[in-house]
Amino acid sequence: MRRRSFCGALTAAAVPLSVSAFQAERKSGRLKISAVEIWRLEGRRETQAGAHRQYQVQPLHVYDELRPKPYREPGPGGQTTVPVTALYLKIKTAEGLEGLYGPIDREAAIVVDAQLRGFLVGKDPLAGETLWDQMYRSNRHARHGHFMMAISAVDNAVWDLRGRYYGVPVYRLLGGPTRASVEAYASCLGYSVEPEAARTRALAFKAEGYRHQKWFLAYGPGSFAEGLAKNLELVRVLREALGDEVEIMFDAFMGWDLNYALAWAKPAEKYHPRWIEECFATEKVDSYAQLRRSTSIPLASGEHIYGRWEAQRYLSAGALNVLQTDPEWCGGVSELVRICTVASLYDVHVIPHGHALHTPVHVVASQPPMTCPLVEYLVIKMSSYHHFEKDPPRVAGGQIALPERPGFGIELDPARIEKQTRVQWRG
Repeated sequence: MRRRSFCGALTAAAVPLSVSAFQAERKSGRLKISAVEIWRLEGRRETQAGAHRQYQVQPLHVYDELRPKPYREPGPGGQTTVPVTALYLKIKTAEGLEGLYGPIDREAAIVVDAQLRGFLVGKDPLAGETLWDQMYRSNRHARHGHFMMAISAVDNAVWDLRGRYYGVPVYRLLGGPTRASVEAYASCLGYSVEPEAARTRALAFKAEGYRHQKWFLAYGPGSFAEGLAKNLELVRVLREALGDEVEIMFDAFMGWDLNYALAWAKPAEKYHPRWIEECFATEKVDSYAQLRRSTSIPLASGEHIYGRWEAQRYLSAGALNVLQTDPEWCGGVSELVRICTVASLYDVHVIPHGHALHTPVHVVASQPPMTCPLVEYLVIKMSSYHHFEKDPPRVAGGQIALPERPGFGIELDPARIEKQTRVQWRG
């Protein structure tokens, strides 16, 4: 009963209001947020046992005791059942209209419930600019981190609510679409970087229609010359396997320093990578700028950049070719759109980090292809990330078709939900 009630209420809320109802509510100002709820969904899914656990280089790997042994992909294993949980944010109005967004991070959910919930009740969910600015001004720590992640979750849920109110997808509210489908690049986190395994996987993605692939480098300064040689070997193997018609990108996840990045970049240049991503910690803007001036390989970063002001610091320093701000973390759809405008002044691409799919697809679909050419598709993660949804975004031939359902079109599947609980963190 609880499962049916939760999903059924969402289905009912997806029906757009009539024009007369819209006009009456606009005149009366009745549409107000009445409740902000966090729901934990639980279920199970099938997966391949023991596979696809290749690590990427981490900042802590400079310490010998914290650096894992080289990964070796196991042989084919059987299927196993694993638990799945996800948090979804629901924003209700007294008139019965609801917005839904998720999955959201636990860190964001805690702040939403403990700090933003009471502030949001009574606010107008259609006044997006006002709501975002008031959330941002409500806390001294709103500039970045968990508070900005919470703002992002609320902003995204409110965009879904507005889409349901007007009966259109979010990308249409943002001014799109600018294309019939959004191109995705295959992001290969978790796949083995052993040369033959990587070659086989890369060729399979090429055959599936992906024109861009990103691979996650496993070694950093703590692995010395041997690790550097392995990182460069991966670049060579992929370029020789894929030819020049497929773009290859690489991610170092803040695990390098400037000297190491320069040592990798010089010999890697001849293989023409599309970019090298997040070589350094986010605060090291000058290191990004120095590396960009020193190599022909484009630089990408931004998943840990929060808000247009921090993005502007990078762009004005000439530090990046590709900005990867994440709408789950940077301030939501509203702030990502503003960041796109700033980036367009510098001819810098915005290719959002692929922590999720709904928001990046809608924002990219609303922006000129010159500004937002691609979305990231984390192949392993996305195979189960939207587990509880009936029809999540899917890639076919390297493309994601634009949804036509109102809002983000999120509809939960009762058959996949074994248990649901409203969770609370009261400050």
